[in-house]
Amino acid sequence: MLGAAIDRILTIIDEASRECLALVVSRQLRHEDVLTALADLFIGRGPPAHIRSDNGSEFIATAVRTWLGQIDVKTLYIALGSPWENDYNESFNGSLRDELLNGEIFYSFAEAKVLIEAWRRHYNTVRPHSSLGYRPPAPDAVTPPLPTSGSASLHLRPTMAAETTMH
Repeated sequence: MLGAAIDRILTIIDEASRECLALVVSRQLRHEDVLTALADLFIGRGPPAHIRSDNGSEFIATAVRTWLGQIDVKTLYIALGSPWENDYNESFNGSLRDELLNGEIFYSFAEAKVLIEAWRRHYNTVRPHSSLGYRPPAPDAVTPPLPTSGSASLHLRPTMAAETTMH
């Protein structure tokens, strides 16, 4: 549950590896937010051949389409009312909701960003995925598990809070 004013989460997932590349938490998403998140990822990983997205205004904005065209990234838009065209992302969003959002009340925007980023790291490095032979998508970044606290909430190691980078 979102107690703080968080209305949107931009999820960016690598369809091939199943890794969640970014979860951008925002009160609203604009095309500038999409461009910033994509540019950060493309600088670190290189641009992909294509990106798949829904037809939200932040994705079909002329600035986003123009920028992607300039760097030769093709777009695959999902038809309205056709979530099966983006089945992996829909499944991911369900996991995010079931495993984190439905069980948390975020009392501040900052708390939501930190806990959502911690969940993303756990999803990528620890959580087993049946589609990957019950391995996480990015196990090379695995860290030893925390001792069980008895709480359903995710807890950050003291060093994780300092490492977390948000946009």
